[in-house]
Amino acid sequence: MIDTLQFPITQVAKSRIKELDMDNVQFGKSYSDHMFMADYVDGQWKDLRIVPYGNLSMSPANTTLHYGQSIFEGMKAYKAENGDVLVFRPEKNAARLNKSAERMCIPEIPEEMFMSALTELLKLDRDWVPNKPGTSLYIRPFVFGNDPFVGIRSSLTYQFIIFTSPAGAYYSRPVKVKVETKYTRAAPGGTGSAKTAGNYAAALYPMVQGQKAGYDQLLWTNAGSHEYFEESGTMNVLFLLDGVLCTAPASETILDGVTRDSVLTLAREWGYPVEERKVSVKEVIEGVKNGKLQEAFGVGTAATIAKISHIGYEGVDYALPGEEQMVLSQRLLKSLDDIKYGKVEDTHGWIYRI
Repeated sequence: MIDTLQFPITQVAKSRIKELDMDNVQFGKSYSDHMFMADYVDGQWKDLRIVPYGNLSMSPANTTLHYGQSIFEGMKAYKAENGDVLVFRPEKNAARLNKSAERMCIPEIPEEMFMSALTELLKLDRDWVPNKPGTSLYIRPFVFGNDPFVGIRSSLTYQFIIFTSPAGAYYSRPVKVKVETKYTRAAPGGTGSAKTAGNYAAALYPMVQGQKAGYDQLLWTNAGSHEYFEESGTMNVLFLLDGVLCTAPASETILDGVTRDSVLTLAREWGYPVEERKVSVKEVIEGVKNGKLQEAFGVGTAATIAKISHIGYEGVDYALPGEEQMVLSQRLLKSLDDIKYGKVEDTHGWIYRI
């Protein structure tokens, strides 16, 4: 726990929690009773408050609606057996939010404000954290420009909001992915390392085309040559090639994932050779053919570990080893879940307990 900032809290007259089916929690379908809000005006963050979750009122000329000056984070809280609420590595998300803020010309969010808002909101809505296996409370902090001005410049006013949503499993089975060789998620000098709304909007069209072709997600490749893997949809992507865990290094085109960092830390501790380097499409496809590709999986907050069953490339679907052979990804998933739900000792200092 931390000594939190003091700010007003307006509670709902009647909780909506009884409307939630805790036995059938779906990702991104329902929202908790309250949200945190703060306004950036005259060069400082003001009017910190927690209020009932509800719609926002804004000008049709709102700068973010037209020019996309918006950033966000994704985090999760878990319910321990003793009823404590556990948040996984929130300080990493706070730091990354500010990294995105710098790139998008948005004022920094003081860590004390971020952590105080998170703490008080989760204390108030702790009953919304589900306790069924595989469930969690998804946490969405975001910041957006709030000027009623139709002109291309950085906003002078902003809103910072955190809301939460009970969540079930993001993927219920191994995923089928397609190597994207036409469209580009991010290019050098762009906003690929920022978690900004426009990156995801630009990815929608190729993602929809991939889904129409029968794929769950895309494997993004580098701009221009499309020779090297970068990310997979909402996740970083890792490959176990001949006993070596390989993944693209975090860069200006690749998001520095919190789950990615955690996975690489555990793998190194377990004695796996880890290489953060360019991973070529060619070597992965050859690895499928010659049996050297043992596993491939995405890692991210929403899915934690998303095992890959098939990789589609140039009209051919390549099947990876069956789920029963995905030893590393299964071990990583179990180890991370055990830490997140407080079932084992947190030797890394990753858990923030409320």
